[in-house]
Amino acid sequence: MKQVQPNSPDVEKWLKLIRADGVGPVIFAELIKRFGSADRALGASASELSKVDGIGLKTAERIATTRDKFDAGAELDRAEKLGVWLLTCEDARFPPVLKRIYDPPPVLYVKGEVTRDDNLAVSIVGSRICSHYGCEQSSRFAHLLASSGFTICSGMARGIDTAAHQGALAAQGRTIAVMGCGLANIFPPENGKLSEQISQSGACISELPLSYEPLAQNFPPRNRIIAGLALGTIVIEASLRSGALITAKAALDYNREVMAVPGKIDSPFSKGTHQLLKEGARLIDSVEDVMEAIGYLGKQLESHVGEAAAKATDKVEMPLFDARDLKLSGDERAVYNLLDKDPKHIEEIIAETALQPGSVNAALISLRLKGLIKQLPGSMFVRS
Repeated sequence: MKQVQPNSPDVEKWLKLIRADGVGPVIFAELIKRFGSADRALGASASELSKVDGIGLKTAERIATTRDKFDAGAELDRAEKLGVWLLTCEDARFPPVLKRIYDPPPVLYVKGEVTRDDNLAVSIVGSRICSHYGCEQSSRFAHLLASSGFTICSGMARGIDTAAHQGALAAQGRTIAVMGCGLANIFPPENGKLSEQISQSGACISELPLSYEPLAQNFPPRNRIIAGLALGTIVIEASLRSGALITAKAALDYNREVMAVPGKIDSPFSKGTHQLLKEGARLIDSVEDVMEAIGYLGKQLESHVGEAAAKATDKVEMPLFDARDLKLSGDERAVYNLLDKDPKHIEEIIAETALQPGSVNAALISLRLKGLIKQLPGSMFVRS
């Protein structure tokens, strides 16, 4: 377990101010600009507050009557018990690339560690419901980029996000998960172990109070942080209504590069991704493409990244068995030759091989035992 870092100075007062009704990141920044500190803003009258840009009298009254309602002391006590520390945007440890966005979070909750190495970061995002191909590409890009020294940022959602974090961890690289809920809640719940691994090899972060639930309205603001932490964002498999498109738009707004990995032209999982490509996102199919996309810095790193990626590829474990070295029955050979990296349902396999269902089932079991194929949820099968 890593030692928890100390909280930023005056963080208790920052928490009280940001939790007042009517105060968001932009208004918070205006209050600090006008009064010079969170302490002075907390002590200002409603009349004084109303003179701040963007705050009318009604909002000023709401701020004045709610700025002491949030129990910041209790929040800090609970954070300490959970191994979480709090970071304000005035702290030197706050990620400088995130501080440069239009609406940086005034306070970040952190479980793990943020370091100067995270200034070299790429975000990878995509749909929760995705294909095997999408997960494979997410993990591949994350693994190669993390092997090259990049921090991988994502949202720890199911699907593409989870695959990105796992790819970075497999490379023993750094990864940051930006949560759409408080850090006392793990969402999705099955990623509890993953969140612990991330906090040991990077950080889980959130701008939300510890107890906040993963509500739908939390995720668009969360996505701006994912975009703001990185030099560029890679979108892998996004439907037309995917939240990944919000992240891509935020990246564009912050003058960061937007990249997309193409998918099948008839796949609903890639409709949003292809729309981004039509609108000018950079098409990528290699880490060299990523280096070219991020411009001058990428050009300086290109040879290093190429070498690191080649070494990482060499380390990827291969299946224990090669089909050519095994004596397969006719049924096993027919089923194996039909499969590739695109998942196929058992009913498709039966139909396309014209074998009896019992023969297909027996062949699938044998091929799995030999390590040549994998079974995915929903009776889907792919080559290992």
